[in-house]
Order: sequence, then structure tokens, then C-alpha cells
Amino acid sequence: MSSPSQPARLCVGILTLNEEKRIAACIRSASFADQILVIDSGSQDRTVEIARALGAQVHVYPDWQGFAEQRNRMLPHIQADYIFFLDADEEFTPALAQEVQQVLQGQEDAIWEVQWNQVAYGRALTHMRSTGGVQRMFRSASLLRFEGVVHEKAVTQPAGLPVRRFRGRLMHYSRETIYGSLQKLAQYTQLGARKRAEAGKRGGVLRGLASGLSNFFRLYVLGRGFLYGAEGFLYCLFVALESFLRYVMLRYDQESLKTFARR
Repeated sequence: MSSPSQPARLCVGILTLNEEKRIAACIRSASFADQILVIDSGSQDRTVEIARALGAQVHVYPDWQGFAEQRNRMLPHIQADYIFFLDADEEFTPALAQEVQQVLQGQEDAIWEVQWNQVAYGRALTHMRSTGGVQRMFRSASLLRFEGVVHEKAVTQPAGLPVRRFRGRLMHYSRETIYGSLQKLAQYTQLGARKRAEAGKRGGVLRGLASGLSNFFRLYVLGRGFLYGAEGFLYCLFVALESFLRYVMLRYDQESLKTFARR
């Protein structure tokens, strides 16, 4: 590990499954890191080959047990003072990379959140308001584990670490095609419904309509999605559909929610 007079070392950790189209750009954006660690869930395409060719350390765990478990499997392989979790459909911007490097100089024990600049169907939705920060960077020694089926939560020691937010944002290429959006919709609808089922929440069509409509209004009107034409409308629509369908699934697909959805 680094000494107080030297910058701390950084590991960038990436979860993958059949990400051959995006993994190269993702890894190259993180080239400033000391270690790039890929945890693959059993890709059938060239994801593992491309990642290794670009210098990433790759470990394959094909027995999918949820996002939290895949992140937990990453932790023993970290060989750096800090870990930044990056999704395969994300890229560091130069501004964010510079900010991260500044944090490494200070070596604070905290949790860092980052916001997204969404890119949907080939168009950057740059001036949309962010939907909120996601916790992505931790001091490795303070990160114990992750919990949760989806939108997993970090457990740290000590608890109650201060939360900081980066000014720079990640580029998030979350929706590139309609077909891919439908696949993602099915996956996250099931995971979101299962998470709510475990919390004892109830579903139904009316509950889903209320959630979907409120989310569409929040993103399309308050979040300024209307500024981006068809691409902005489609992005907000798919997010709203996920909000609607997870409550409908919670009511009508109770049996399927007893098992994990395969990514």
C-alpha cells in the first residue's frame, strides 16, 4: 500500500456479461488506474479476450447469484488502496478522472458518489438533471461487502463514513438500441420486483401506474428530457415502464420472483 507522501493506488472494478461492444472503451477510459479488475459472469462473446488484451485482470464466476455477490467476489482480488466500481456501459470523462486522482492524493476515508451523463440511442442527454448519485468509490480496507439483489448497498467499517460527491460525471451508454432496452427492461423489472417483494411491499396495476407516471413526469418534464426530442422521450418512457411493470410483476409474477433472474 502507499505511504502518506505518495498518491494512493486505485483499482477500477468492472462486472461483465457479453459486453464485447463496450468493454474496450470502458477499460481505456480507466487507463489511469493502477489495476483494472474484471469479474465476468460467463460471457459467450469476446468480452474476456478483449479485457485481457487491454491489460485487465479477469476472473470468471459463471454461477450468477446477483450483483452484490459478484461485487463481493471482486473484493479479494483488489490490490490497491481504493476501489472504483465502473459498469461496462460507462466511461470516465477526463474531468472525472482528474478528480479521482486528486482524491488519491488526499487519501481520505470516505464514500464517493458520482452522477451520470446519459447517452441514449446515440444522443447525449447532457443537460438532463441527474436522477441522483450512486456510490462508486471506497477505501478498500473500509469496504466489507455488498448486500441486495439490485442497486446493491455497500457495508463499510467503520459505518457512517462521510459521503462526498464528484463534480465530474460518468458517461453512461445505458440505452443504445430498442431491443437492448427491452432486454434491460425485463431484467431490471424482475430484479426490482424481487427486491420489493423481500421488503414486504405490495404490487398492482394502480400502484404501478402511479409510480410510472410520476417517474415519467419527473424525468421528462422536471428533468428536462423534453429537450432531447425522440431520444429523450424514449429514455424517459423506458424508465417509466420499468417503474410500472415492477409493481405489476410484484402482483402477478410472485412465483418467478422466488429465484434470481439470470442476467
